[in-house]
Amino acid sequence: MCGRYYVDDDTAKEIEKLVRQMDERRRQECAGAAERIVPGDIYPGRDAPVLAKRDGVVCGGWQRWGFPGFAGKQLIFNARCESVLEKPLFRDGILHRRIVVPAAWFYEWNAKKEKNTFYREDAPVLFMAGFCRHYEDGEHFVILTTAANGSMKPVHGRMPLILERGEVAAWMLDDAEAKALLYKTPCLLKRRSDYEQMSLF
Repeated sequence: MCGRYYVDDDTAKEIEKLVRQMDERRRQECAGAAERIVPGDIYPGRDAPVLAKRDGVVCGGWQRWGFPGFAGKQLIFNARCESVLEKPLFRDGILHRRIVVPAAWFYEWNAKKEKNTFYREDAPVLFMAGFCRHYEDGEHFVILTTAANGSMKPVHGRMPLILERGEVAAWMLDDAEAKALLYKTPCLLKRRSDYEQMSLF
């Protein structure tokens, strides 16, 4: 499960770098999107920077996190990799409207309600797999979750589907590769918790 994550200047720089490498023509368009990033937490219901396919190439943009719930229920902001292709609400998005959600880190709470921060020690940005759907007020996205790996299991049984940098374009542009990536085990992450930080004092 992923219900909150953080973006910062490194997130913006990585968006610009990726888009520039994939298509020089989109450089200026992407730079404008990345410049809007203000460091801080992203919650469901907020607009967030994403990487998406447009006219057959990858570019940066902004979308709202969460599909509107049915009959006034809460936002739907995650989808399970294992069942995403079977659900009518998700099927078109996962087949044709895949996106990548960059983040510096994400948070998860354990059974004792202690907040844990998960991040990559070997890279400044996490690339979370997602997909979007069009609504009257614009594009909305959800983040895919998968079974927790060894670094996540002590805290929660689910985690975002995290892509490697080299998998970002394939996720959005290659249908066959994207289906295969649904079954990957994400990389191991580093963790810090508020409880552990407080115990140092």
